[in-house]
Amino acid sequence: MSADAHGSFPLAILTKAPIPGQVKTRLMPVLGAEGACRLHERLLRHAVATALAATSPQYITLWTALDHAHPMFRELADRHGLRLRAQPEGDLGERIYVALQAMDAPGVLIGSDCPALTPPLLWRCQAALTDADAVFLPVEDGGYALVGVRRNDRRLFTAIDWGTNRVMAQTRDRTDGLGWQLACPARLWDVDRPEDLDRLSNHLDLITVPGGCCR
Repeated sequence: MSADAHGSFPLAILTKAPIPGQVKTRLMPVLGAEGACRLHERLLRHAVATALAATSPQYITLWTALDHAHPMFRELADRHGLRLRAQPEGDLGERIYVALQAMDAPGVLIGSDCPALTPPLLWRCQAALTDADAVFLPVEDGGYALVGVRRNDRRLFTAIDWGTNRVMAQTRDRTDGLGWQLACPARLWDVDRPEDLDRLSNHLDLITVPGGCCR
């Protein structure tokens, strides 16, 4: 079933330019700087393809970091009609808040390191915002792969220990404090650590395609 059949909705992707040594650094002991960079690029392209299957391209925004003018970003924007915006200064919580605040309707935000995300799951998350105040997809390492809100509130993203296994638990505390109804339609896994590469072997197209635009 196509995106049009479900209706389009805003979707933000937070990502970094594929620059060796600056992306997927926790995987570099196994893959090396160039290999980790190529994996990052493949994961980003996979995330974009998933987003395009879920909603219309004019509703998708790539929020860029490291090198906002990177050729890969320009290629994706030109080929698919995506919007590009630079991530603001601040911690991850501030960048998530700003990206959600820029949406003109309730939508969802994802990263580029969760190959388990699918278009049907994105549709389920968007539909959950009809009743819930916020929707999250927790991941096994204690963080989350998706967030969507019916109304935005900076307090949801403040005083969070980003990059730790406490992120989702602390976020649940924030939603409780706000009196929000929370929906978590699924629990997923993402690709951050060397041990995640074993599971990624089920998605060999993401790690064996040679080449890439790393520089």
